[in-house]
Amino acid sequence: MTRTAADLTPREVAELAGVPKRAIEKAIEEKVLPVHTGKIPPLRSGKATGTRRLLGVESVAYATLVRRLTGDVTLTIAGKRKLIKALKSHELSRLKTAHVEIAPSVTADIGELAGEALERTDRYLRARDTWIDSVPGIKGGLPVIKGTRLTVHSIEARLEHGDSMDDIVAENPDLPREALEAALLFARSHPLSGRPQNVSRRPAA
Repeated sequence: MTRTAADLTPREVAELAGVPKRAIEKAIEEKVLPVHTGKIPPLRSGKATGTRRLLGVESVAYATLVRRLTGDVTLTIAGKRKLIKALKSHELSRLKTAHVEIAPSVTADIGELAGEALERTDRYLRARDTWIDSVPGIKGGLPVIKGTRLTVHSIEARLEHGDSMDDIVAENPDLPREALEAALLFARSHPLSGRPQNVSRRPAA
């Protein structure tokens, strides 16, 4: 199995976990979510090549767990840091079926509580790094679906104006659906400069 790059921006994590971006930023500020710096693979060849704050896939599991457990379990900052450390100790394939202690005598079934979000993350990472590209000279270096002049933001705009993903898939029979779905999530998590941002969208099933 090909190893997939596991670098996600805070906004990608928010989209995949179905939480507001401010929740991710708060966890970063509290030094709960460990941040590293680097470049998102699809943007390495285009204009937007600056170094970014990046998170690992465990951040998606963490944010999903916290959202699902709100009201049931209250974690201290120390407890949150212990949880993210436990999540980070697992590779993505193992994380999907892991059981992690989130509080004394309280164990979370990650597959049950965050399995869908992790599967979605796995599919997105593979499709993003395979299909999303940014090439100088093509659409001004904006992110496009590889091998086309179809920008990720044009797909987002069409859906916002009433088209369905099925419509777009039917018009682009040479592209797999996962490429178009990854382009949509990439557009939502990398908004064009000056564009209003939706911060409370729940992830698609």
